[in-house]
Amino acid sequence: HAFPTSATHGLGRFQLDISALVIDGLEKVGLVWDVVRVSPERMAAKAVLRRLPCFELAGEASSGPEAIELVEVLHPELVLMDINMPEMNGIEATRRIVAAHPDVVVFLCSTYDVEDLPPGAADSGASAYVNKERFGAETLRQLWADRHSGSFTAA
Repeated sequence: HAFPTSATHGLGRFQLDISALVIDGLEKVGLVWDVVRVSPERMAAKAVLRRLPCFELAGEASSGPEAIELVEVLHPELVLMDINMPEMNGIEATRRIVAAHPDVVVFLCSTYDVEDLPPGAADSGASAYVNKERFGAETLRQLWADRHSGSFTAA
């Protein structure tokens, strides 16, 4: 599900597009497993990426294994990773992605308060955690600017 673009935009100190993957578990509707609904959080993350000319949506995934596969194929600079997903959670997927691709920046996303993050979130290799309710353009810009701070940042 890649959405490549050939346009290059600049925004302040960002000169090139920053390709990003949005990874968010799909919610199953009813008892029919073939019917899925894209989460409002995924739609919101995509909208934030579209509002920032320095970021481009490279693709979307709904599980940890799919995220790992898309990183291999698309080579994004940034992964917005949901923590709770089917098959493999975002913490384990982040560990595997960062181990195989140390240049990829991962921001964990969920609805947890920082003090309630699951064990392993802070040492998963992710650069930051952002609560989905606080995710927006300014938050993304700030987290991206601080991505190499060397410490796990929570927004």
